[in-house]
Amino acid sequence: MARGPELIGAPTRGTTNPNRLRRVDRWLVADPGVRRALSASDDPLVVDLGYGASPVTTVELARRLTLLRRDVRVLGLELDADRVAAGRAVADPPRLDFGRGGFELAGTRPAVVRAFNVLRQYDEADVAPSWRAMLTRLAPDGVLVEGTCDELGRLCCWVTLTRQGPRTLTLSCRPDTLDRPSTLAQRLPKALIHRNVPGEPIHALLSAVDHWWAVAAPYTVFGARARWAETVRLLAGQGWRVLGHPDRRRLGELTVAWDTVARDTTAA
Repeated sequence: MARGPELIGAPTRGTTNPNRLRRVDRWLVADPGVRRALSASDDPLVVDLGYGASPVTTVELARRLTLLRRDVRVLGLELDADRVAAGRAVADPPRLDFGRGGFELAGTRPAVVRAFNVLRQYDEADVAPSWRAMLTRLAPDGVLVEGTCDELGRLCCWVTLTRQGPRTLTLSCRPDTLDRPSTLAQRLPKALIHRNVPGEPIHALLSAVDHWWAVAAPYTVFGARARWAETVRLLAGQGWRVLGHPDRRRLGELTVAWDTVARDTTAA
């Protein structure tokens, strides 16, 4: 019997909650790059890497992605056999399935990979090799989304990558829960979280967002989302490379080009 690929990675803590990843899922459904990757694929496979002790967020991902393609397939991967068994208990193949796998993606070649709250538990030096392992397995026009969020999914940050390396950083939050936007620093991806110190681009970005959040305080009368949208508008007006459709701002999102927040943009 042929052996599968060697599993690459270490078990995660596995904590999760229903709707914890709703923000990134909502972004995946709307993002032009993700939409292109899935629409162009003959096999629209999405891998959810490291879904945790409960398969609930993988089940939610499969349901949400049917808005893009009814024939999309979602494969949840975990290193722990008990977690895989829990997933298979609710699986609905071929649309939704579960298996053992790590950064080698179980030998698959997916159009999209979602890897959330996985690398947070690794050392910073492990980020580039882990990205590289996943990117080499992506479909040619595939997309990797790697990030971190809090337990309730109200504070989220993620990097979007292609085979050519990291492309964007997205900050996503519930603005009405913020004292100031730099609260998101605690959920930066592992590639950036230790770089949030004076002199680093990510620190400059978060400081700028805090400043314009304070300037936009009068918009609070229209609600926290309006204040966030005005904050991002002011930020963009100062030359920051803000990307994405302006409508996304009212959802508590800010997406910037990766090379504006990271000195080293190599991932592969």
